[in-house]
Amino acid sequence: MSTQSDGGSGPRPRTESIGLTPFHQSGQLKGMLICGRWPDTTLEWTQTLVASVRIACRPGFLRSTTVFGVLEDCPEDSGPDVVGMMVAIGSVIGDGVVKAGRALSGHPPALVMLHPPSHTRPSLPECPEVGSGCVLLPGLPELGLEHRAGWAEAEADGTIITMRNQTGVDPNADPDTAVLAMLLAS
Repeated sequence: MSTQSDGGSGPRPRTESIGLTPFHQSGQLKGMLICGRWPDTTLEWTQTLVASVRIACRPGFLRSTTVFGVLEDCPEDSGPDVVGMMVAIGSVIGDGVVKAGRALSGHPPALVMLHPPSHTRPSLPECPEVGSGCVLLPGLPELGLEHRAGWAEAEADGTIITMRNQTGVDPNADPDTAVLAMLLAS
């Protein structure tokens, strides 16, 4: 459960949840609308990643490893509870590969990489049909703001296989964060 401070009596439960609504084109996942409210913490971003992985590991929904840029903009025709969206900016391999320098406009609050089951090496051999992903929350190390990240593995039925988040991330220490950091730097 998420909490927020009310300014004096301590944390209180957040009343509005974070929701994701996927959108696709020709059966391919092209993005997700972020509804309700914006994730506030590294943990909430990692929980949002888990929900994204569950969506992406549906059979045929995501054909290859794909990078999504998080935008605080909303489509004009979106509902009143939409606060932002994740938009596919390209694949990591194969057709539609993300081109460094042309992938992002501005400095997104987060980048997400999603791997379908066919591109995921499961951490548990008894769970062969898992998808996985990573979210990178870029910091400004020169100003003392650390990079943060989260990683998740889940099955389409909702089973979470692994979930981990971390602050003070060295983007070069993990292949997913290294690719995402490279895209940010380009």
